[in-house]
Amino acid sequence: MATVPRTHPLWLDRLPTEEPRPPLDGDSRADVVVLGAGLSGLWTAYYLLEADPALDVLVVEADVVGGGAAGRGDGWCTADPVLPVPADEVPPDGRALRQALRDAVVEVGGVAAAEQVDCGFDYGGTVWLARHPGALEHLAAVARTAADDDDLHLLGPAEATDLVGADGVLGGLVGHDSARLDPARLARGLRDVVLARGARVVERTHAVRVSPRAVVTDRGTVRTRWSVRALGAWSAGPAGDARAVASRHAVAVTTAPLDAAAWGAVGLGRESFTDVRPLPVRGARTDDGRLLLVDPVGVPAGAGGPAGRDVERAAARLRAALASLFGSLDGAAASLCWTVPLGVARDGLPSVGLGDDGVAWIRGLGSGGAAAANLAGRTVADLVTGADSPLVRLPWVGHRSPAWPAGPLRVLDGAVARRRAERADATVRVPDGVRTPR
Repeated sequence: MATVPRTHPLWLDRLPTEEPRPPLDGDSRADVVVLGAGLSGLWTAYYLLEADPALDVLVVEADVVGGGAAGRGDGWCTADPVLPVPADEVPPDGRALRQALRDAVVEVGGVAAAEQVDCGFDYGGTVWLARHPGALEHLAAVARTAADDDDLHLLGPAEATDLVGADGVLGGLVGHDSARLDPARLARGLRDVVLARGARVVERTHAVRVSPRAVVTDRGTVRTRWSVRALGAWSAGPAGDARAVASRHAVAVTTAPLDAAAWGAVGLGRESFTDVRPLPVRGARTDDGRLLLVDPVGVPAGAGGPAGRDVERAAARLRAALASLFGSLDGAAASLCWTVPLGVARDGLPSVGLGDDGVAWIRGLGSGGAAAANLAGRTVADLVTGADSPLVRLPWVGHRSPAWPAGPLRVLDGAVARRRAERADATVRVPDGVRTPR
């Protein structure tokens, strides 16, 4: 895959062009102000109105709906149970969170169908590929200790390659709690649903400060009973908690649309896949026939975004991964390359909560995708409306991650971690040119 400069994300390129919605028009009042019209913010608004249609909900977006991670995401909607620790070491409340994420995958598809949001939701499952002995051992440990309801199944080389025709496959693991979707169409569809239910959505309105019972923006001050910070990678901005998250940008590349012969060689259908390694590579077939590869760990970013050299290095690694995974596609034309802004907690654990001051938060979702955003939005809606649901007792409610270093040290910390992972990844040796018969 030849070098390609950063481009507009695939999902945004395919959306119909429309004028931005008007910004906030001076001072106002609302029952709930949701900061951020990404997926977590829009899901919060949706479930608030589900719980109480009489609520006056105002969604404030600094850019346009879908302009952030929602429109740039990788399209994964998954519970992703392959955790860094064996399942038998996950405490019972952690298992409850895992089950809630599984339910969230189904919930996203159900709401999309019920509300007629055409986001291409496709429940295809996912495959984790082991192409080196360490990955094979890891997947075997995950399968051995997984809970019965994780519904994970070990695959031999031929079985794994039958699902994903990659080279050098030693084995794999298949799970069914995973779907694919178009995140930009989901975001715009949810926006239309909450507007139809009476919410207000304002764009190009920057929150400057969040105080108890008030949100100050560059367009006016909104008096409110509750406010919800659903800012994603921008949680470290002036309206967020400056040291709660670090900004990191996942990197995505696609091929141009492939013909039937190329797809026959790749052998990938509805399943998504992950090449398990220190810096994993996610992959999937898009609905317009491209092969999408994503580096979900991503590169560190400061206030001005990620450094161009870091993005290019990550993109080059994805291009090398394409040739390694699918030798038949070596030299395939590159089409698109973009970055996905993510907010990452220092301990890697996302959190939601509601303070006594009426300020709620969703932060640190990282590359958790559409399922985590849905669960976060449902949980915050229950917290705000006082619902005594199982969601408000999940372990991420009220969790406080360690603070990141201030200022440039936060970016340096992320850069050091990235280089460490790159060095570990460079030691992985995948069988060269080995193709398992299908």
